[in-house]
Amino acid sequence: MQESLLEILCCPLDKHELELEDADRDDADEIIGGDLVCTECGERYPIEDGIPNLLPPDMREETPA
Repeated sequence: MQESLLEILCCPLDKHELELEDADRDDADEIIGGDLVCTECGERYPIEDGIPNLLPPDMREETPA
């Protein structure tokens, strides 16, 4: 995931901004892991293999890949 994507992403629950935390980057400086955190409600959305999971918490599967 490129960091510029943060400019257009928002929390699916309340439409507020998301901040990147605990980012892991690859050699090309793309984000491959970490969390997106809503600045308003504090909900966390994981980034796995460069893909942000923006499903609401009750719709996510908690099984490992």
